[in-house]
Amino acid sequence: MASLADRVRDHGRIAAGLVFNLLVSICIVFLNKWIYVHHGFPNMSLTLVHFVVTWLGLYVCQKLDIFAPKSLPPSKLLLLALSFCGFVVFTNLSLQTNTIGTYQLAKAMTTPVIIAIQTFWYGKSFSTRIQLTLIPITLGVILNSYYDVKFNFLGMVFAALGVLVTSLYQVWVGAKQHELQVNSMQLLYYQAPMSSAMLLVAVPFFEPVLGEGGIFGPWSVSALLMVLLSGVIAFMVNLSIYWIIGNTSPVTQMQRMATLHHSAVVF
Repeated sequence: MASLADRVRDHGRIAAGLVFNLLVSICIVFLNKWIYVHHGFPNMSLTLVHFVVTWLGLYVCQKLDIFAPKSLPPSKLLLLALSFCGFVVFTNLSLQTNTIGTYQLAKAMTTPVIIAIQTFWYGKSFSTRIQLTLIPITLGVILNSYYDVKFNFLGMVFAALGVLVTSLYQVWVGAKQHELQVNSMQLLYYQAPMSSAMLLVAVPFFEPVLGEGGIFGPWSVSALLMVLLSGVIAFMVNLSIYWIIGNTSPVTQMQRMATLHHSAVVF
């Protein structure tokens, strides 16, 4: 009886985590799109803000004894930190250059790509039922892209790169948590500042830093408040993603999130 109660409790925690991730993910999609359209805030600079706020949020959490940091070798996190940069930058570029509907549908391809990576790279096998679910997902994304009246080739390139890097990132997060024996907060606590440093070096080569359109440009108070709010929500998104992956497999997480997105988000 106790075992059944524990399973129900665990499933309830996972369901609550998925719903929370869904809500904050929907919020950040619309908020970031609003920031791009109405303020034109630069993409990589916004991503840098997200990373810095995420690290600051985790720093506050560890000071409040919510988790205990664990010493990790930076070399073990280098690829993960780099993929984190690509994951957020390319998905934000996809959101910036595509309609929200196309952006959301393209994200559905993450599940097939994760399965392909785990099959060919890690030698894992999946049931026929799981493999068959990939057919309608793939066909749906292809048909939407073909008949999209606002088809944007550059947007499709960003979406494809975003799906590829996101899939690698999702798989590596789970693998690193298992390999290093750390929880979601401990891993993100070390990875977020590494990703911030990488973007801090890259931003001046791709975007203005000072003056009009730069991260330290003359932005209005409302624009800065929206960017800060976006950073806080990004912290919640990043933390919930890590927690979900640490408590489920990447495929399970993506399948459940896909179901929630398709049932709750209509464009």
